[in-house]
Amino acid sequence: MDLAFLHPLYEHLGPWASVYVDTSRHTADTPHERHLTAQALSQELGEQGCDDATCRAVRGALEDLEHSSEPHGRAIFARAGEVVLDPPLARAPLRDTAHWAPLPHTTPLLELAGEDPVCVVAYVDRKGAAFELRTALGRQDAGAVTGRRHPVHRTSSADWSERHFQLKVENTWEHNAAEIADALAVCQEETRADLLILVGADRERRAVRERLPQRLGDLVVEAPHGTGSRLLDEDVEAARENHVRQRAARELERFRAAREPDGEGHAGAVEGVPALIEAAREHRIDELLIRPDGPDAHREVWIGEDPDQLAVRRTDLKILGEQHSWSARADDALMRCAVATGAGAVSVTPATEPVREDAPVGGLGALLRWA
Repeated sequence: MDLAFLHPLYEHLGPWASVYVDTSRHTADTPHERHLTAQALSQELGEQGCDDATCRAVRGALEDLEHSSEPHGRAIFARAGEVVLDPPLARAPLRDTAHWAPLPHTTPLLELAGEDPVCVVAYVDRKGAAFELRTALGRQDAGAVTGRRHPVHRTSSADWSERHFQLKVENTWEHNAAEIADALAVCQEETRADLLILVGADRERRAVRERLPQRLGDLVVEAPHGTGSRLLDEDVEAARENHVRQRAARELERFRAAREPDGEGHAGAVEGVPALIEAAREHRIDELLIRPDGPDAHREVWIGEDPDQLAVRRTDLKILGEQHSWSARADDALMRCAVATGAGAVSVTPATEPVREDAPVGGLGALLRWA
């Protein structure tokens, strides 16, 4: 996950209110239920020590969602009486939560907003194709391509003229498949799509797939059901979920290989809070690997005013010359450091269920920029 959009959260000191709310349920009672949720979450923040102005800002942002049709949910980050960031979620949270802490609680975003594969669905037939852009937030038209219209149907006659017509049919199909493949490649480049899902008859899907540029080969998925199938939405979601699992598995494999020491005894990956803090202070983290439910995620560490001022013990910060310090969750402290140093982060949960032996110890690990 590219963490650049989180920069506004680290331009000012906290404390911060971090709220995750589910907006996936839509009934006649939804506005009233969300009003009660806004009251409950702002009250919960107040009980945790949140100032009145920030409680009111969060409550106002939540009340603005009373009539929202957002399909999943929203995260809200606020401080000093102002909502600083409120990104939509790609997945609904398991429950509504509110946190008041020295740092914004951003780790849940890795699972709720981080992996949202962009898909282009191509509805292919012999005459052309229509493209549709799909994300967790919905769908939108992404253009169309129309090939040659005649001739496009086969005949069964053995007459020479009919065979000649049949050859024209083959040529038309090949021409149209090439046109669709070219247009789909352009659409992928423009949308930066992670997946290309082909929908249509077997022959048409195969003809288009064979003509796509080689660089797109790993992105293509063929939907097993036709254009009008009621199961197509499920097919798209299954392809998206599979993409997320494969991405997490690839990063976990990179981590497994990198943590093996080289000939000089140096490893390209670390795990466990002490080693991660040392790497973070030295700006060596290239990508964080986090299992948000891991036991080390909520382990207490100590932070200073700057992102690279963090330590396992408070006294360690004083030794480093930091006069002001606060306790924070390990995952949130490492996320702040990752944002500040341009590192990435990924949830490995999709590839670690059940928990694998090669997963980062305690649920926290990192690939390093240098050993």
